[in-house]
Amino acid sequence: MDTNNTIAEAQTASTAVRDRLMDDLQHTIEEAEQWLEDSNGETAGVSSETRARFDDTLRTAKSDLRKLEDSFLAHSRDTAETIDLFVRDHPWKAVGIGAALGVAVGMLLSRK
Repeated sequence: MDTNNTIAEAQTASTAVRDRLMDDLQHTIEEAEQWLEDSNGETAGVSSETRARFDDTLRTAKSDLRKLEDSFLAHSRDTAETIDLFVRDHPWKAVGIGAALGVAVGMLLSRK
């Protein structure tokens, strides 16, 4: 069992999930910005105060998205480093844990 490949695969999967989440959130923010731009000419439906609050909320969401992404990246790196150190220090325990997880997942999948 090549632990470096397993860690790399886990990091790749984690990155893919994070990227998809970030893309979805970014798409939502872009749609909201487009709505805000489109509604600038329309004064009947939305007041300027409401528009200002929405714009402020949108800026906050963008900032929070950046912070979330940075936090997720830092946490992912820390987790990967911790796993790597554990595997290097305790290779047989890592093999045992991997085998136990494989058996558990196999049993769960076979129940379907």
